[in-house]
Amino acid sequence: MRIHHLQHVPFESLGSIEPVLKDKGHRLTSTHLYDNQSFSLVKDIDCLIVMGGPMGIYDEETYPWLGAEKRFIKDVISAGKIVLGICLGAQLIADALDVKVYKNKYREIGWFNIKRSLEAEDTILYKAIPEQAEVFHWHGDTFDIPQGARPLAESTACQNQGFIMDDRVVAFQFHLETTLQSAKALIENGRDELDGSQYVQSEKEMLSSPQRFSNINQIMSSVLEALADHHA
Repeated sequence: MRIHHLQHVPFESLGSIEPVLKDKGHRLTSTHLYDNQSFSLVKDIDCLIVMGGPMGIYDEETYPWLGAEKRFIKDVISAGKIVLGICLGAQLIADALDVKVYKNKYREIGWFNIKRSLEAEDTILYKAIPEQAEVFHWHGDTFDIPQGARPLAESTACQNQGFIMDDRVVAFQFHLETTLQSAKALIENGRDELDGSQYVQSEKEMLSSPQRFSNINQIMSSVLEALADHHA
């Protein structure tokens, strides 16, 4: 499979996704938007992965490439390709599907449980996403669920944690790809957001258990396998 990913900042890469895809023999290409790299041709990819970043989807004045990125994502979805978005990537997918992205009531940073939605039962990710799981978060925005999509999960701090549409367009507000190393990079570059509010953990708490990262990376692997198997 030809898999292309969009990266918004140097410190939010594919994380645990990259070795899984390479091990399966997929061809990986990328656009690093912070380096003003050009987009792939839609016809040349089978799957698009849109990563996270500290910017918001409406920050086009500061990040002028956001407009072109939104159009590219919409074109990829319209072309019937597999699309996976994580955090900012999920919000960009929501925007491409014409629903609102807005500030969540709470900033959610650290390890918090998600509960799988009942609507997820009829999707290809039902077995990949546990009924409950402690996952990594780093976001202040959220989104509505697009028409025709099924909600995937919720948390105490954020009702809409993800959705899937047509068993091929997937949006995760949370992070399953984060490794211990990438979490350290996120903290180093986003320490000003660790304000001690209700759903924001300390650096020490976020890094206290390496096993947590192994657990979410295994879920991420199961999600990728489910998507690849369904569209093989």
